[in-house]
Amino acid sequence: MSFTLAIVGRPNVGKSTLFNRLVGRRLALVDDQPGVTRDLREGEARIGDLRFTVIDTAGLEEATDESLQGRMRMLTERAVEMADICLFLVDARAGVLPADEVFADILRRKSAHVILAANKAEGNAADAGVLECYALGLGEPIRMSAEHGEGLNDLYTQLSPLAEQFEARAAKDAPDVDVDVDEDGEGDSRTFSDTKPLQVAVVGRPNAGKSTLINQLLGEDKLLTGPEAGITRDAISTQFSWKGTPTRIWDTAGMRKRAKVQEKLEKLSVSDGLRAVKFAEVVIVLLDVNIPFEQQDLRIADLAEREGRAVVIAVNKWDLEGEKQDKLKELKEEFARLLPQLRGAPLITVSAKTGRGMDRLHEAVLRAHSIWNTRISTARLNRWLTGMLEVHPPPAPGGRRIKLRYMTQVKTRPPAFVVMCSLPEKLPDSYRRYLINGLREDFDMPGTPIRLTMRSQADKNPYKSKKKSTPSRLRKHLGKKPHGE
Repeated sequence: MSFTLAIVGRPNVGKSTLFNRLVGRRLALVDDQPGVTRDLREGEARIGDLRFTVIDTAGLEEATDESLQGRMRMLTERAVEMADICLFLVDARAGVLPADEVFADILRRKSAHVILAANKAEGNAADAGVLECYALGLGEPIRMSAEHGEGLNDLYTQLSPLAEQFEARAAKDAPDVDVDVDEDGEGDSRTFSDTKPLQVAVVGRPNAGKSTLINQLLGEDKLLTGPEAGITRDAISTQFSWKGTPTRIWDTAGMRKRAKVQEKLEKLSVSDGLRAVKFAEVVIVLLDVNIPFEQQDLRIADLAEREGRAVVIAVNKWDLEGEKQDKLKELKEEFARLLPQLRGAPLITVSAKTGRGMDRLHEAVLRAHSIWNTRISTARLNRWLTGMLEVHPPPAPGGRRIKLRYMTQVKTRPPAFVVMCSLPEKLPDSYRRYLINGLREDFDMPGTPIRLTMRSQADKNPYKSKKKSTPSRLRKHLGKKPHGE
């Protein structure tokens, strides 16, 4: 990416719509009501031959206190300071409002490069609003329609000369990427890089501390936080170096019970979080120590397991707990009882506010990813299967013994195995669980989802259905006449 472009403006002027247009996908939530976007969302944008990073920001509010709107404004102002270029969006149909004049003054002071654009400018009804934009003192406005894709050529014309300056700067300060690492360690052989980072999603119920946890890992208040539940709406991804590991981490909206999710906007937020789980390799399920393992927590953890992702359970707000040893013992017992499908997954206690437990969380995530990539040779699997059959033979429904002939691994991420056997449809689930638990223990794969498929082996003997007959040479030697003579 040669430069960074931040889209700023009042609420509901079309910033997220333009963001989606530039990245070519519906990444940001869009709705008619103002204030949908609250966090900073980054994406890889493209206009013609220009490639750059675009940031979607929350609507600039006039509040400056510690309220939600005030914190949203501070977050947007920080994005203005970070970005190379600011695209100031004004609603051409509403015209220039007093708030636009205030924010234009802020941009003149905080950003060296500001581009003014009048959005929703299709049709004659927007002519008066476009003319009013000249009074802001930011130069000639670009007449745009983010919804219909109009005005992108004019935006390209203004960005091109600036892009050349930033490309020269980026070439000078480009960091080393794709550096070889020591591969003598056990586990995942994949080397993480800036182009292929470790993908992590943080999920949980509202107000569990997901955004605070990610801010702690980033070392800065990049994500909006506060005592209010449900602040995060978009699934926001951020790339950073986590103790030397290139990582892309997703902050997701809190997931409530389906019966309580009534508003269209919250439904969009939850679906965006589910999409982040599908893109992730490791899912951190964040629990609140005061109310851990509620029904919704179990559903979220089960969702990550069904999606085949490596899972790490993190219990937040550990600094508020008094009887830590007794509480930890209770948590482990509840985890083993309520989530048997994730038996052995790491359970880490953390404090997103103070930063306690972040080292152990990093180690647990890398360990879970390594197990998720486990590869076992066919020879080892079949020796293991023979031993498991000797200890506990499969049942014999109707007097016919089910024969498990051989076993092989067909996939990783997560580990998937196929067992060739007779009568696979009659093998009970209890015996399949017996094999899965044995794989976890004997091959050191705690917590990761394991896929085990029983498959019927087709008999490939072409002579099985034919009657036995005496070879022609032998018939001649014995003096027997061939059939039909």
